Amino acid sequence: MFGNSTIIMKKLLALLLCISTNGFAQESLSIERIYASPALDGTAPDKLTISPDGKRVTFLQGKQDDFERLDLWEYHIDSGETRLLVNSDDLHQGEEALSDEERARRERMRLSGSGIVTYTWSTDGKAILFPLAGDAYYYRLAEGDKPAEIKRLLNTEAFETDVQLSPKGNFISYIREQNLYVKNIASGKETAITTQGGGDIKYGMAEFVAQEEMSRLTGYWWSPDEQHIAFTRVDESPVDVITRSEIYADSITMIEQKYPSAGTDNVDIQLAIQHIGSGERQQVDLGENKDIYLARGQWAKDNIHFTYQVQSRNQQTLWLKAYNLSNRQQKVLITESSNTWVNLHDALHFLKDKQHYLWASERDGFKHLYLYHINDGLVRQLTQGDWVVTSLDAVDEATETVYFSGRKDTPIENHLYRVNLAGDDVQRISQRDGFHNVSFGDSADIYVDKFSTVNTPPQVSLHRADGERIAWLEENQVDENHPLHAFQQQWVAPEFGTFSTADNETLHYRLYKPQNMSGKHPVIVYLYGGPGVQVVTNQWGGHRGLLMQHWVNKGYVVFSVDNRGSKYRGKKFEDPLYLKMGDIEVQDQIAGVKFLHTLPYVDKKRIGVYGHSYGGYMSIMAMFKGADYFAAGVAGAPVTDWRLYDTHYTERFMGDPREVDAAYTAASVFPHASNLKGPLLIYHGMADDNVLFTHATKLYKHLQDMALPFEVMDYPGKKHSIRGEKTRVHLGHTITNFFDRNLMPSKPSVER
Repeated sequence: MFGNSTIIMKKLLALLLCISTNGFAQESLSIERIYASPALDGTAPDKLTISPDGKRVTFLQGKQDDFERLDLWEYHIDSGETRLLVNSDDLHQGEEALSDEERARRERMRLSGSGIVTYTWSTDGKAILFPLAGDAYYYRLAEGDKPAEIKRLLNTEAFETDVQLSPKGNFISYIREQNLYVKNIASGKETAITTQGGGDIKYGMAEFVAQEEMSRLTGYWWSPDEQHIAFTRVDESPVDVITRSEIYADSITMIEQKYPSAGTDNVDIQLAIQHIGSGERQQVDLGENKDIYLARGQWAKDNIHFTYQVQSRNQQTLWLKAYNLSNRQQKVLITESSNTWVNLHDALHFLKDKQHYLWASERDGFKHLYLYHINDGLVRQLTQGDWVVTSLDAVDEATETVYFSGRKDTPIENHLYRVNLAGDDVQRISQRDGFHNVSFGDSADIYVDKFSTVNTPPQVSLHRADGERIAWLEENQVDENHPLHAFQQQWVAPEFGTFSTADNETLHYRLYKPQNMSGKHPVIVYLYGGPGVQVVTNQWGGHRGLLMQHWVNKGYVVFSVDNRGSKYRGKKFEDPLYLKMGDIEVQDQIAGVKFLHTLPYVDKKRIGVYGHSYGGYMSIMAMFKGADYFAAGVAGAPVTDWRLYDTHYTERFMGDPREVDAAYTAASVFPHASNLKGPLLIYHGMADDNVLFTHATKLYKHLQDMALPFEVMDYPGKKHSIRGEKTRVHLGHTITNFFDRNLMPSKPSVER
């Protein structure tokens, strides 16, 4: 008996040790927990801004009991104190009933949450403007014995959008019922800049493709001295009306939406500049060819020149033009051209001498910075090499130093660098390996760094311009008090690496392996694959990264590779998908699977693929064109026929379907559908106004007509991002259960 008891005790201890080692004694990283409060990311703030007077750093942070309800906080630099500055409940309580225009605008801006989702400082650093629930709130900070004051500036029945604070803080401006207004904050006097808006005519508003594809969220721009305002007039009458359904749980709404599908007419756009006081208006001649895109607008510091960027319809030419208010003349400052397409950017910065400006260009194959004279043209190239600048962050004109972020050291990390205006050697400022997103103050002497790695949730710190850390704003250490701490024993750190394709292109990958390897394991390949996006980065992955941890804890290998066409490897790396979407990207993803085949722990017959949006399109193409490599696929909100997608995005990469119809046919999923072999799950938001639900329903019908089985999960009332905590929990389970059924054996397979 004693001997048996000893054996039983030893087995029990071994079992407990096994449970502890495998992390099951801890709380499991469930899908429910990934999307619940408090956020597993911790308390790292967002929308960080150094106040214009340099006295404080402000940021948005969710409430402890509802991380999606945002308040404004501040870190006071002199005192080192962090405190709540403005409680969103003090501005507006209850649910925010957003207008359709504002809901769509936030979807374009990828803004989520409620409460204070955006704010603007006055130039003196003494007041803040909050657009909230269709109104505007003006918050005057406490000063001396004078307490803080909140003033509601817009108390109307209408829902005002695109509320802005003028450069000197004397006015607010906004769009109401498709017209542009300004209001004097001190006197309360409102002035209508335009009155003819309505129906197809919109003043000061960015059209659909400008918002969704050009990242231009406004259609008006204040001059620095507040004397003039430039604005657009958009006529949507040439744009086709599509009728789409927004299907909700208990109703169906038919929406007539102006949607410029590839190969159809865009809006007619005009540009004007108006004097605020006199009402005098100047029309800016955009040229004889009206089939163009107005991509950007920006005032020079002299208050005389308004610059704007125009793209040709095929986006192979971009002009930077300057209109002179004094003589009403204009000239072309820069012309960029390409035999594929020219990418847009935001790296235009005018210097205080009113003679020079900085500009970014990909003319040598990589995005770099150039110094120009406004009259004499190019002065010099400031950065160069086989790497890209990602953003122009600040210019200290006193020291002639340019601060920028880029990928000089590795394409999978973002670092802060500096170069002098003379174009000397580039110096790296950020030290820690990982991803640095920085925001400078107006004086360019301090900056905020939001840093993370794939294993480190965001940390926020304040630095001097030379990189010296002044203070932590949120160290966000994963200690015993951090929400993520309970899952650290089961946490899997991925490995990064590269492999070469058959034609000798180097691709970067990220690979998660289960802690307990036993035999051969199934694989989930997560991808996006399209232009303008990078998946493989040494950066915190948020909810998606946590979902990958959930999968790897279940025994999956989780793999991603950035194929040709994706961002931050230079224009040459992007160009191969021109006129051939769904081709080189799929080839490179198959090359990734072939790399996986070389790993002894991978089950070659159990490799699945998952992506959303362009990634959904890629998942379908992988299942159709790579059926011998992918055993199961999940496609979220997929494009299925590029003829159904919008002009600006699609024609940039695929040309005009009226001219290259065969290319569009080859890039659609339909000609390849008969090759489907494995299980396929498609999900879509039934109120999606970006990748229209029609994309999914056309494919449903096509597969049904071919008698090919597939699975569907559609979400009533949801748009492209499929938002909502409970909805995302449901979606996470839907995807995971699909892969469990189709890829996961009862236990990891053994060598065959």
